Amino acid sequence: MIELGNVEKTYRVGNSDLPVLKGITLNIAAGEYVALMGTSGSGKTTLMNLLGSLDRLTSGQYRFADIDVSELTAGELAIFRNRHVGFVFQNFNLLPRTSALDNVLLPTLYASDDRSQAEKVQYAKQLLETVGLAGRLDHTPNQLSGGERQRVAIARALINRPRLLLADEPTGNLDSKTELEILALFRKLNLEHRITLVVVTHDSQVAKSSDRIVHMKDGVIAADQPNESSYSAVEQPEPAPPTKLSGGRNRQHLAATLNAVMVAILALRRNALRTALTMLGVIIGVASVVNVMELSSGSSRAIKETVASMGADMLTVMSTHTSSSGRRNRYVPLTPADADQLAEQCPAVKLTAPIVHGQVQLVYGNRRSRPTFVVGSTADYLRGRHWADTDMGQLFTDENVFDAAKVCVIGQTVASDLFLDDYPVGKEIRANGISLRVVGVLSAKGGDVIGNDQDDIIVAPWTTFKYRLNASSHATPRFAAFADQMPKMQLVSNRQSSRNENLSQIYVQAVSPEHIGEARQQIREFLARRHDVSEDVFQIQDLTEVSKVTNQVVSGLAALGFIIAGVSLLVGGVGIMNIMLVSVTERTREIGLRMAVGADRSAILRQFLIEATVLCMIGGLVGIVFGHLCSMAIGWFMSWPNELSLTAAIVAVGVAAFVGILFGYYPARKASLLDPIDALRFE
Repeated sequence: MIELGNVEKTYRVGNSDLPVLKGITLNIAAGEYVALMGTSGSGKTTLMNLLGSLDRLTSGQYRFADIDVSELTAGELAIFRNRHVGFVFQNFNLLPRTSALDNVLLPTLYASDDRSQAEKVQYAKQLLETVGLAGRLDHTPNQLSGGERQRVAIARALINRPRLLLADEPTGNLDSKTELEILALFRKLNLEHRITLVVVTHDSQVAKSSDRIVHMKDGVIAADQPNESSYSAVEQPEPAPPTKLSGGRNRQHLAATLNAVMVAILALRRNALRTALTMLGVIIGVASVVNVMELSSGSSRAIKETVASMGADMLTVMSTHTSSSGRRNRYVPLTPADADQLAEQCPAVKLTAPIVHGQVQLVYGNRRSRPTFVVGSTADYLRGRHWADTDMGQLFTDENVFDAAKVCVIGQTVASDLFLDDYPVGKEIRANGISLRVVGVLSAKGGDVIGNDQDDIIVAPWTTFKYRLNASSHATPRFAAFADQMPKMQLVSNRQSSRNENLSQIYVQAVSPEHIGEARQQIREFLARRHDVSEDVFQIQDLTEVSKVTNQVVSGLAALGFIIAGVSLLVGGVGIMNIMLVSVTERTREIGLRMAVGADRSAILRQFLIEATVLCMIGGLVGIVFGHLCSMAIGWFMSWPNELSLTAAIVAVGVAAFVGILFGYYPARKASLLDPIDALRFE
């Protein structure tokens, strides 16, 4: 089964070559039990490593059955080890804090046979029962004696049904009684399972149990003779056919990935405190991302809702002065007639309302209030702002506007300040010394885009403000009936008082928010024609600019938050890279063991890359929860709007995975490039 032809192995030590094997020619038959003996430095362990493809020969030829091992690539050597070779090491090389059953199942993670996971587990239990450990399946290595650990190692070597079993000083760390038990077990496996067995030893007692003893000295075979006292005369069964291999590579890769995830979680659990500290940077970074996205999303939503509540389709028209070019600079007032004509002449305008501003101090009994918003207008103003619904009472009427009636509606804040728990409708309040009857209390709206309380408001007929409340107005209105042709009532004043009918603003509601631009242009053109002035005389404002500026502020704060989160993730990523490099160093022997049982470089790379990614993903999930709790706390303590965001969670998980892959790749690649024999020798 094994043919070695003039095999040489030379190591490079510094600037000089050190020959270890000097032309080894050796044949080993299938089912043979061979002992390699020799003093330290004779080359017997190096020869065993070449037989197991842990090391590569410098020159010569190595054939295993019909396989030319000397010509295999690194990936093909990994497959060869997994399918055909089992290793029993002197130091056992069991994974710490891992059960005996899981240690035995380790080579199956990289196997490509068609056995199901249940079949593999069942066979592992059967092997542990064969080596006398049926009741120790869940025990970790530190709960087992030296002999029991060696038995676990033997069961692990047999799990993939190898054709060649290599044992390096298998009894070197055992007492004499356990040594005899292990040797008897080797002979049993050799006879019953027809396994080719090569044992490296310097102990003559161990060699006597073999069929053939090969003595090595100074890198050459000094003697090769059969052992007359062995069991070679016993009739041996025919070798079992090789395991049938499966071609289901996708299923194998999926199983390998799932196993790698489980191994990664177990590896992280072994150093829970270190894992938690490593994840801290990722947790803070991801929490910052979630926090910023939820708060900015909540702010954007609140701005949109506030703009909608104030009237997303609202415009205000104000007059400035005419241009000094070509004529004398003069003020162009807006009048109620302008408001009526705008509604009739501009197709993009839905309704208009005249507005007069003022300042008032409200008094009721011994309580006072100075509202933030004081508006004289018509009921159309409140309808245009989607504020026609009252919490109590009703809106004033157009007849009240015509009569300059002493009535008003107030917001929730004003009602609370003046009336506390009393019912306000029908009560008389004094505004700048004038009695006004409260006919309604508006429904609550909350703050506007810049934080002002919209409910701190009083709205009365504009005529009441113009002729009764404003101290600057001394004229007495004269009223007349409407002309039959006029669709709306309007105040008719004599020539003396007409100059006092100037408006502060005209409120305009567009047909829809999409028609804001069209309405703006129509208003400019109409007023310019009506007053024979240039279009730039009239200022037209809407909430688009206010919300745009507010959104820019929110976006700026969000960008600052993302920068801080990015720095946290960068620090966390560097910490992960550092810990993964430490982990690679600490687990070098484990890496060597995994390679010895069949893991190729891509499997090792995948293993450590998945560990880094799992580390970041766990940190990311914790960060999502922590970030959401923080945004809720900030929203509660600072009254800052926040919104649970699925996008924030997806982005956070994606960022965490990216950080894990980015910063975990170098340590993972470093682990994958380790030579299996050097990794196993690492101290």
